[in-house]
Amino acid sequence: MRTSPWLVFTYTVIIVIGLLIALPNALPQSVLQRVPAWLPHDQVSLGLDLRGGSHLVLEVDEADLTKERLQSLLQDARRVLREKGVQPKAVVRSQNQIVVTLADASQSDAAVTDLKTLANPISTGISAGQTDLDVTANGATITVGFSPAGISANVDNAVQQSLEVIRQRVDQVGVSEPTIQRIGGNRVLVQLPGAQDPSRLRELLGSTAKMSFHMLSPNNTPGPGVTMMNDAEGRTYPVLDRVEISGDRLSDARVSFDPNTHEPVVSFRFDSAGATRFAEITRQNVGNPFAIVLDDKVLSAPVIREPITGGSGQISGSFSADSATTLAAMLRAGALPAKLTVIEERTVGADLGADAIKMGIYSGIVGFILVAAFIFVLYGTWGILANVALLIHTFLTFSALTLVGATLTLPGIAGVVLGIGLAVDANVLINERIREETRKGKSAFAAIDTGFRRAYSTIIDGNMTALIAAAILFYFGSGPVRGFAVTMALGLIISMFTSVAFVRVAMIEITRRRKLKVLNIRPLIPFSPYDKHIQFMKARFFGVTVSALLSIASVVLFIHPGLNYGVDFRGGIQMSVRTQGAADLAKFREGLDSLGLGEITLQSFGDNNSILVRAQRQEGGEEAQTAAVTKLKAEVAKIDPSATVEGTDVIGPKVSGELASAGILSVVIASFAMLIYIWARFEWPFAVGAIVTLVLDVTKAIGFFAITGLDFNLTAIAAILTLVGYSVNDKVVVYDRMRENMRLYKSMPLREIIDKSINETLARSLYTNATAFLALVPMAIWGGSAVSSFAIPMVFGILVAGASSIFIAAPILLFLGDWRRRHAKAAPASDVEIIPPEQGRPRKSAS
Repeated sequence: MRTSPWLVFTYTVIIVIGLLIALPNALPQSVLQRVPAWLPHDQVSLGLDLRGGSHLVLEVDEADLTKERLQSLLQDARRVLREKGVQPKAVVRSQNQIVVTLADASQSDAAVTDLKTLANPISTGISAGQTDLDVTANGATITVGFSPAGISANVDNAVQQSLEVIRQRVDQVGVSEPTIQRIGGNRVLVQLPGAQDPSRLRELLGSTAKMSFHMLSPNNTPGPGVTMMNDAEGRTYPVLDRVEISGDRLSDARVSFDPNTHEPVVSFRFDSAGATRFAEITRQNVGNPFAIVLDDKVLSAPVIREPITGGSGQISGSFSADSATTLAAMLRAGALPAKLTVIEERTVGADLGADAIKMGIYSGIVGFILVAAFIFVLYGTWGILANVALLIHTFLTFSALTLVGATLTLPGIAGVVLGIGLAVDANVLINERIREETRKGKSAFAAIDTGFRRAYSTIIDGNMTALIAAAILFYFGSGPVRGFAVTMALGLIISMFTSVAFVRVAMIEITRRRKLKVLNIRPLIPFSPYDKHIQFMKARFFGVTVSALLSIASVVLFIHPGLNYGVDFRGGIQMSVRTQGAADLAKFREGLDSLGLGEITLQSFGDNNSILVRAQRQEGGEEAQTAAVTKLKAEVAKIDPSATVEGTDVIGPKVSGELASAGILSVVIASFAMLIYIWARFEWPFAVGAIVTLVLDVTKAIGFFAITGLDFNLTAIAAILTLVGYSVNDKVVVYDRMRENMRLYKSMPLREIIDKSINETLARSLYTNATAFLALVPMAIWGGSAVSSFAIPMVFGILVAGASSIFIAAPILLFLGDWRRRHAKAAPASDVEIIPPEQGRPRKSAS
């Protein structure tokens, strides 16, 4: 049995290239700069939870956009009808449409034709070729409104324009390496590393920045065509609705300082057309006040002392240096086409990010060492080969992350660690199969060939179930959860190369070069779970009863006291605070409750120096959330001057509702997808057994969250979905052996076949559960609050999944199998299957 030299060469090239691509991730920047230019230099991008920064999701306000477009449409409708000689009684806006009432109903057809000229064709999407307006007539009344396709087109155009304006604004304030991209139909994601002032970011990105210049009412009184507007200090001004000059005519805006007061002011300059118009306005209105309006607020209302012919002016007010810089940046970049609402905001301090990297790396290294040591003890010198494959697997995972441009988050590190545990699963399956074939008396090469061949289908089935969970996580998840899904999926795919292809070639080469006749894979410490004849099915009623009782108790705990829902699912404000000494929760609770922000909850996590502060969503818009965050920070500093706010999350009710729905839907879809896969690969009793067991496993995990009080957030959903994949993976291995034995021993009672199959796979079940447990335990202990909702439940879930494969899934299969046999038709008596000598003699099928 020889391996093609070309295959060995190809594998070697893949591994060397992978190591070179992954190497920059292990080098500091000072060393990386001295590496020759022809070698790879790219590193895996770090998520904001690892390097610090701000994450905002902004949504186009569809109602506000439609209202504004209708206001423009109202003016256009009046203009068109006037130009065409149609005399309407009234042209008014009523809710989301324009209502035109004609004096003469005979002019209706002409008016409809004229109004349809205001429509614009839609050029993109499935509605391409349609117009954006619906114009309908009913006698002398004509209604004009945007069609559903027109509204969608307006939103789409607004998002596209907003992306460009946001990029320009971010560039104006000098933020490096920003991420600005569209998500969904009407949302924009903005990630700014290092920028950690939420109020300034909201002002920079959420303000429409539509500037206009208006005259004030001559009598300083409200009336038709006059809108009362306030300034920053609460003063009210009667502003004429007519726009004298638009901010679109601004060509530049800069921060300067008043020579008398030394306060920041914003100097602006118009383009040539704007300068001419500005000169005309100021010449005609000497002695009259005029208002500079930004987003329906008066910035200043100076009196025109003399004509301004130079095309420039100043905006003064209660500006700080930062607010003046932000305003100037927004004016230079231009106005947003629509109001953007910040519906999700997450801010992570650089110190917290650095701690997360350190703890993630440490717990990952410790997990790898524990797994490698266990494998070495388990398989002796052959365990060294498995550990080499595991090390290559880790390097190739980082090289793949680098190549695909993935962003590594803290849950992503957890995904890498879990990938190590799942990669070992393939090695254990292969080694256990080879051991089994060796015990049957096969030669070294025959044992390798048969062991790999029989383990391969099981590995494929197990990995497919985990990949289904990863794919659904990626589709329904966001941010760090997607990062976890990517790393786990890449780890599973790469393990097919390192644990199967690479190890197979290496084992053949070692066996050939050492001229081994028999392949003995011996443990360092004698331990033999083989050749056991435990009658597991005798305990089936006890196992199912205990499991059912635990699941019922979990449902009760879910109802009361319920889950500790994180800010992801209930919305509101969450703040991570770290104190230098032990945090006095009573003192913090008393001070924060006095702020009048509604329900405030405090939770200590990690050591006694870290607390989570949660506040409910505040009444009002985004300004109310920013004000609440400012109050909380000020009060924290007042209570304990040594305390630092390491991160804040602000989640709106719309986002929290969407995340909750997506989380539930993802678990349901994952379960059905696995049901279909197992049904296709096995038979319906196997699929039903796996799903029923899965439901029991998931309910216990929910009960674990309820009884421990762990945060139930997006990371928790990732844990549930990963547990779903892992649980089914564990059952697939046992099911695969049962299916194999059913084909070999057709006259053997089903109960004996199930017991025999469990005994034969007992070693693999114990070992793989142990390796996954060892990989995640360090993460559960030292990973910190960011991954505690993942690692701790996964450690619990691994134990539950291992037990349920034996005491739940197998008894369900026994019950369904017995029921099926009682209702099945007798098979033909001539159905004979020939079995290889080493597996038993030929025997007839029982009817």
